[in-house]
Amino acid sequence: MEDNDLYQVIFKRKSIRKYDLTPLDEDRLKEISDHLQTLEPLHKDIKIEFKILSPDLVKRRMMRKAPHYIAVFSEPKDGYLNNVGFMLQQMDLFFSANGLGSCWYGIPQLKKEGLKSSNLEFIMLMSFGNPQESLHRTNISEFKRKSLQEISDIEGADEILEAARLAPSAGNGQPWFFTGDKNAIHAYSIKPGFVRGLLTKKYPPIDVGISLYHLKLAAEHFGRGTEIVFDKPEMDNLNEYDYVASLRLK
Repeated sequence: MEDNDLYQVIFKRKSIRKYDLTPLDEDRLKEISDHLQTLEPLHKDIKIEFKILSPDLVKRRMMRKAPHYIAVFSEPKDGYLNNVGFMLQQMDLFFSANGLGSCWYGIPQLKKEGLKSSNLEFIMLMSFGNPQESLHRTNISEFKRKSLQEISDIEGADEILEAARLAPSAGNGQPWFFTGDKNAIHAYSIKPGFVRGLLTKKYPPIDVGISLYHLKLAAEHFGRGTEIVFDKPEMDNLNEYDYVASLRLK
């Protein structure tokens, strides 16, 4: 398995829910486990663990079965959900680039034996395995996404922002907004309403973490140096959004 040009995968990846339930061989699982240890964090000071678990340890709650799951555990600190999204999306693209399907799952939970595999807080799952449906989209028109004008007011950075526009999100909610300019993109997360916040408050920060990784990947694809910082702009009038991070482009 190779860490190919993941940028190209952005434009054809999709969530896979139908799998061949035959487990992957041990050598391939070892490669995946090793790759999990190489993921780039958004916040280096947050403890995070990724565990490959069998379906026997997962309460699927009517979700389709998969041969394998990655369970994500994290230290609950400021930015930890953004960090989960940023890191696990690297695996989503890696799987798609190497012929395997994957899907984010926030509803299924772990059985007691699975929860005991880490001392950190359980966050969510990603299923993976050999797909029993087409692995990739055939055309970008298959993405159901908001327009660039709906998610950003930046001019001159469409190539980079397009990668973020196509990022996956819970319920396809796309809870992000980007402002700034072509040298500094500031990422924001929508503030959910009270009822929705009680039910789904963990998803928007994870989703914006996913989109941040897509932004960074696209910028580097087009030859820009990148640095992610957490300095909220002084001129901030986005009252409906929470500031998350900024991508500085060199």
